[in-house]
Amino acid sequence: MRKIFPSSISIVLVSALLGFSMGCSKHASDDTITKDIQTRVAADPDTKDSSVSVSSKDGKVTLTGTASSQAAQQKLQQIASQEPGITSVDNQISVPPPPPPPIVVPAGTDLVITLSQALGSKLSQSGQTFLGSTSQPVSVDGQTAIPKGSSVSGTVVTAKEKGKIKGEGQLAITLRSVTVKGQTYPIQTATLDSTVKGKGKRTALTTGGGAAGGALIGGIAGGGKGAGIGALVGATAGFVGGTFTGNKQIELPAESAVTFSLSAPLTLPPPSQ
Repeated sequence: MRKIFPSSISIVLVSALLGFSMGCSKHASDDTITKDIQTRVAADPDTKDSSVSVSSKDGKVTLTGTASSQAAQQKLQQIASQEPGITSVDNQISVPPPPPPPIVVPAGTDLVITLSQALGSKLSQSGQTFLGSTSQPVSVDGQTAIPKGSSVSGTVVTAKEKGKIKGEGQLAITLRSVTVKGQTYPIQTATLDSTVKGKGKRTALTTGGGAAGGALIGGIAGGGKGAGIGALVGATAGFVGGTFTGNKQIELPAESAVTFSLSAPLTLPPPSQ
């Protein structure tokens, strides 16, 4: 019978133990690489907002997920490449496309609205809120920014009844907000101001906005609802007053169309939001 020497057994055992130890050391190294990269990614201000998964096998690092920006994607590659003990980096991180820019309706844009109620130098009060809706859409660069029928609200800045013998009647109005897709946005427009003096002499001017301002033509005398139409007039004319009543008051029947001019830009979310 062949004898097995103790020294041979010792060599075999030592080799097996060394192999097992090296295998454990390799797995521990991959774990260390993964944890180190994850820690550095979370601490770096350029990459902490990225959603990234890190894995390592035999020193080969794989990065998956999404980066917050192109710069963040490059920084993630750099962090992984600088980790000691790696053999390669497989960067599978994607960068989502940038969000679409907001729509900016520029100052000077006309908003043609239809009044929901009658307004007048005699029947309205200063500080009163009035309502209406856009009678035509507003587009910017081919995209509809404010759809037709969007609700608007405004304020009667001044409403002054004209005396029967002397004095002047005055009606001044402005818009305060517009509602687009259920969201209300504050707006600034030129104040449309019309006065009537003496024996029916009427003056018109625009305040609080650009030179063009807007135009307002009230209903035809005695025309009632639907008789009012809106029109834009020249920059020097600005605002045309509403219809006269029998005692020379200024009146705008319900459903009159009124044109206001934005005096400040209006920023709206992109169409997809």
